[in-house]
Amino acid sequence: MQRHLVVNADDLGLTVGVNDGIFDAHDHGILTSASLFAGAPATADAIERARRLPSLGLGAHLALVDGSPTLPPRLVPTLVEDDGRFRRSWRPFIVACLRGRVSLAEVELELTAQVEQLRNAGVTLTHLDAHKHVHAYPPVFAIVARLAGRFGIPVVRVPYERWSPTSGDVRSRGLALQALLNAAMRPWARRNYRTAASHHVRTPHFVGRIHTGMLGAEALAGLVRALPPGVTELMVHPGYRDDELERSGTRLLESRQKELDLLCRLETRALLMGERVDLLRHDLTHVLKRSLRHVS
Repeated sequence: MQRHLVVNADDLGLTVGVNDGIFDAHDHGILTSASLFAGAPATADAIERARRLPSLGLGAHLALVDGSPTLPPRLVPTLVEDDGRFRRSWRPFIVACLRGRVSLAEVELELTAQVEQLRNAGVTLTHLDAHKHVHAYPPVFAIVARLAGRFGIPVVRVPYERWSPTSGDVRSRGLALQALLNAAMRPWARRNYRTAASHHVRTPHFVGRIHTGMLGAEALAGLVRALPPGVTELMVHPGYRDDELERSGTRLLESRQKELDLLCRLETRALLMGERVDLLRHDLTHVLKRSLRHVS
């Protein structure tokens, strides 16, 4: 079977510099898709500019951490802290979920509002994923899968990366930690694949999580060569480092420029051609229907 690759940039709308990098990676590189925040500081800029790029697929980068809710905080009290903002990272959010301190009804209200806000702005959504992968928690994933079915969105990311020769390389401490966190997601991923199938939502293979912030030419080449038949999503985080990004609190700073350069290299496109890997968007359903196979 043919191998297809969706190259998807997370964090569209985070800052203007990130938007610049994502659009440049599409115009001059191999990027085919991006995941857009509903209410980030540069979301309006991203939507306006994306209207001139119909070739770029756009999904919703759903947020339940590290930002502010779309709904008034009083409507989603279990999702916010005293300042009316979401919890700062995925760890306290998942801990609160496991302790029964997060209302799933509020999660559904907030995520529905985010999807509707993007749709009302004229964005045709090709996929759903979540900031910091918090939708990997199965009860939240079930909500996301239902929303995909309800709004006719064909794809939801399962943020679990299967082992490959490259993703198994744990020589650096950071890479080893990210590989460990990924491996811990396997039981949840198995459950989420089944949930997505029950809602007739597609879940492509996924790579890039283990190398988040550490993706270089050698790692990318290894990932591409190890791609299985069917459709795979490669998650990337291109962008330009500026003052706004510095203030955002993200740990991904210098790596964004490096990934942008990598995506735009002629050698990267030559790699895909040499490996006979076709680029596509999430909404090319005629390809997705015949090529996806899930690991039980």
